[in-house]
Amino acid sequence: MSNTGSPLLIPTKNLPTPKATAIDGQIFTRSFSGRFRNLRLVGAGFLALLFFGTSWINWNGHQAILWDLDTRQFHVFGTTFWPQDFMLLSLVMIIGVFLLFAVTMVAGRVWCGYTCPQSVWTWAFMWVENITEGDRNQRIKLSSAPTSFSKITKRGAKHSLWLAMSIATGIAFVGYFIPVRELTVNLLQLEWFTTSAIWVFIVAALTYVNAGWVREKVCLHMCPYARFQSVMFDRDTLVISYDAARGDARGSRKKEDNPAELGLGDCIDCYMCVQVCPTGIDIRDGLQMDCIGCAACIDACDDVMDKMGYAPGLVSYTSEAALAGEPTRILRQRLVAYVTAIIIMLGALWFALDARELVDMSVVKDRTVLYRKNSDGDIVNVYRLKITNKTQMPAHYELHIANDARLSLARTFTLDLKPGEIVDMPMGVVMKGASAESGMTHFDFVLVDSMNSLTREAANFIYPAF
Repeated sequence: MSNTGSPLLIPTKNLPTPKATAIDGQIFTRSFSGRFRNLRLVGAGFLALLFFGTSWINWNGHQAILWDLDTRQFHVFGTTFWPQDFMLLSLVMIIGVFLLFAVTMVAGRVWCGYTCPQSVWTWAFMWVENITEGDRNQRIKLSSAPTSFSKITKRGAKHSLWLAMSIATGIAFVGYFIPVRELTVNLLQLEWFTTSAIWVFIVAALTYVNAGWVREKVCLHMCPYARFQSVMFDRDTLVISYDAARGDARGSRKKEDNPAELGLGDCIDCYMCVQVCPTGIDIRDGLQMDCIGCAACIDACDDVMDKMGYAPGLVSYTSEAALAGEPTRILRQRLVAYVTAIIIMLGALWFALDARELVDMSVVKDRTVLYRKNSDGDIVNVYRLKITNKTQMPAHYELHIANDARLSLARTFTLDLKPGEIVDMPMGVVMKGASAESGMTHFDFVLVDSMNSLTREAANFIYPAF
């Protein structure tokens, strides 16, 4: 507020509508090539290979990665995690969030442009459009053309491939929760009204709508990341920017013309950067929330600059500081804080994984009868033991009592458990002889496996005076 009490007015700028970005609300992108496109293809191809292929790998008799909801077990390459290990999963997710923050602070929205599933699947669906309906101008003509056999054939081929890709995505996704081989066989046998099949069709429908029809609207209106990304940016963050000092004034010219003599910059105002943008923005208007950092405009502009004989980099990854002629700092306090937090959490995760017990034992004392006397005159307390083999290998266990020499098990106890098997059983603990006073003593149940690894669980023994 000013001294007069009038509100502070923030100047605004109305951005002009880029030429031919959208027709009837639909964005028609032009195909292009370049180093960033190749980088995106390599990264997205690798991630797609992991997504579609990992569930088909077997490891120690289990699917390599399987979140088995029926048994509440999470199998990851030979390691089984249980609901008790949920905190480890939470820690992994927190590390991922901090890593995303750190990467965003350094290089902007590279996650969105290169590895976000929404972006990857959108580019894949646009590629299908290109091979079935032709490049940008052909698709624009086809969109406005009257219904014909050719139009129906091309549209039918496009949507058929979209649906096939969507169903494959649904099978791959649900295959991480239900064994993918079993799921695929059931679908091929036309078992389409089971819970697993319904989930496949739900995921397929969402993929078809998101990547085929909604596309950039997910990034613009549904994804919260675009809303708070600017909080993580600073003057040294690498973002896709247009060098206005070099490019303006804009204007068309012949290749042999000298732009300086015409009073022009390097930008020939061809709008190629706009026509390849999946969100339809003009990067020359400055950094915008709609930009997903895919660098398509960089590839398109560099190609034009090469044809004109100009230096590349009119549109490039750069920082606000670099555009102002200042050096770009790599190490900043907030970035160091992010990296430090990630290192600490990775250390904590490593320690937690190393200390994680591969057998779980819980003990609950029978509270209906605190104690009883057996035929030999000894005092007996009854406990309920629940033992879980959390490994993917068979295991042999022996149960003992520790910390009180007066106590012993009612019987010798050994147990063989299959991978992931759980047993729940009563166990009696005996105190020999009589006691002058009633009271309670503390002891430990000790479970020893075949590797001589110990698992302890504390318990209380209650006895009367005799």
